[in-house]
Amino acid sequence: MEIFSSDPRFGREVCPKCGYAWRRRNPLLTVDVIIDLGDQQRHSIVLVKRKNPPRGWALPGGFVDYGETVEEAAMREAFEETGLKVDLKRQFHTYSDPGRDPRGHMVSVVFVATASGNPSGGDDAAEAQAFRPDELPEDIVFDHRQIIEDYLSGRY
Repeated sequence: MEIFSSDPRFGREVCPKCGYAWRRRNPLLTVDVIIDLGDQQRHSIVLVKRKNPPRGWALPGGFVDYGETVEEAAMREAFEETGLKVDLKRQFHTYSDPGRDPRGHMVSVVFVATASGNPSGGDDAAEAQAFRPDELPEDIVFDHRQIIEDYLSGRY
């Protein structure tokens, strides 16, 4: 006798008698940071080369830890992956397409930040480098190319 049935509309298991959601599958919360090292005329955006799959270049970022604000997570991840202490300027946009990350459903709160200095890879970033928009690498992972294009075009 099946006690719980799966309700694919909500990504959770529910009791067939009362409909109470017993176990939920929720998206994971992440942050990404657009670190702009340039002035308004000539942007220079920091990307990190990932050590772990999916491999390629990405905006610095990662998972929000329990008890941490998204702002704290953004500053921590930026520092861990680039060695840069960032000044968060604003929250840019939230990206939530369930297919944006091949590892699972991730919702990312993206921030715009500035920093000074030279980025260097750390934590799970093999390398960190600043790129001008016309010099972006081909192998940008996740939806980060779209995020960068949205930022540069002033979409949000």
